Amino acid sequence: MPLYDLSIAELRAYRGEVVRPDDFDAFWSATLAEARAVPLAARFEPFDAGLKIVEVFDVTFAGFGGHPVKAWLILPRQREGKLPCVVKYIGYGGGRGFPHEHLLWPAAGYAVFVMDTRGQGSSWSKGDTADPVGSDPAHPGFMTRGILSPETYYYRRVFTDAVRAIEAARSHDAVDGARIAVTGGSQGGGISIAASALDGSLKALMPDVPFLCDFPRAVGLTPRDPFPEISRFLAVHRDKVERVFATLAYFDGVNFASTDSTPALYSVAIMDTICPPSTIFAAYNAHAGAEKAIREYGFNDHEGGGAFQDRAQLDWLSGRI
Repeated sequence: MPLYDLSIAELRAYRGEVVRPDDFDAFWSATLAEARAVPLAARFEPFDAGLKIVEVFDVTFAGFGGHPVKAWLILPRQREGKLPCVVKYIGYGGGRGFPHEHLLWPAAGYAVFVMDTRGQGSSWSKGDTADPVGSDPAHPGFMTRGILSPETYYYRRVFTDAVRAIEAARSHDAVDGARIAVTGGSQGGGISIAASALDGSLKALMPDVPFLCDFPRAVGLTPRDPFPEISRFLAVHRDKVERVFATLAYFDGVNFASTDSTPALYSVAIMDTICPPSTIFAAYNAHAGAEKAIREYGFNDHEGGGAFQDRAQLDWLSGRI
């Protein structure tokens, strides 16, 4: 895949094309207040995953609308005192999968809390959480479900679930609630940016090749799904363009990053044709924190840094939580 986006110099200066709604903060404050009016009711049930050196819990907690959301909590069996915790979100189409898929952080001495993504988990990794909310007419996939209003858009539910997942992780006796980081790749990276800004008290943010950033540029630039789900929807609903992008502004990683001062380590792949590098730099450059860094992988597509980024995260997070 050749270089197709801006030059490296332009990327490092790019600020994005997103307009922040005047009521952005009020919208999310009201959304979270509504969710928190329902008891979190987090349940941690011991789960036999066939893994001897970690302890696994099958978690259920109340997300958006009080809907049950599944997760895994995985802890090192040998531990002293409360553990720092990494809350992990999953890429587009995937679910929480199996516990043995999430052993990096427990192997490094952290707790890991892996949130299932409602309605997903049947494309490449299995999920166990339904999305009981319906939608207006939508293009196949998740990107256009309820897209004609911020109140009904699919990611309002997902981002609310993500904040409640942090609260569920904090509620476990083995977790130090003051030492929590969030991470995820692609969609999981976009969710982590939103969750970090909305929680407002995390120790670290590690979005890996994050999705859901700078919608105005991404939708017209990349040829590979999921962003083109939106352009195909608009090709049919020609009269809904302004309305759609007005909705998306409430869910754009650039707008979340601009309010977040959490220490952050981003990654970007310069040949990424799913999450264009300019859209990731837009979020990174907007990030309000003074302590931030971005790892660039100049010859990679959406696989990004892979194991190299795993090691970079391990090194960067050490001593921060």
